[in-house]
Amino acid sequence: MKLIWLIIYLSFLIWSAISPKEYFTWFLEVIPAIIGGIILAFTYKSFRLTRLVYILILLHCVVLFIGGHFTYAEVPLFDYLKETFNWQRNNYDKVGHFMQGFAPAMIAREIFVRKNIVNFPRWRNFFILCFCLAFSAFYELIEWVVSLSTGESAEAFLGTQGYVWDTQSDMAFALLGAILALLSLSFIHDKQIRNLTSHST
Repeated sequence: MKLIWLIIYLSFLIWSAISPKEYFTWFLEVIPAIIGGIILAFTYKSFRLTRLVYILILLHCVVLFIGGHFTYAEVPLFDYLKETFNWQRNNYDKVGHFMQGFAPAMIAREIFVRKNIVNFPRWRNFFILCFCLAFSAFYELIEWVVSLSTGESAEAFLGTQGYVWDTQSDMAFALLGAILALLSLSFIHDKQIRNLTSHST
């Protein structure tokens, strides 16, 4: 599992770095995945996560690597979907922001459950959603600061494509991702946490 995860992660990272659309945008898009990979490497022995969460993190990283390579406004598959469904824009960035809620929700849930931070399930879910929405808002603030600092060179990073409600819809998709993750994966996540903790004791 660990070797397969690492091969997929590095393969997509290397592919993403080969002749991307724009290296500055590539760096901005993939740096969260690189930082995340480093954190996972350093915490693997001290706080090993469930297989489910590792898979979700990998999927999120792949989404970031693809967005970094093409830029979120020019992913070819979503250009095709744009023409097919008569969309006004390339909507791959919404996939990225959906994953920005979907994967972090389960990471936060694992920490909350295993560290006994919040034991009451409904309150735990509430705080997880608050965390995911705050994280999404924080990322939008980062995009704003980068845009102010670099001017036009950050346009591909922002990926608004002229959509006036892009920031709000980004956060809405992150919130939707977090909600769906909690609704669909909590049962299997609890089972994997029990198996992991029973083997570690």
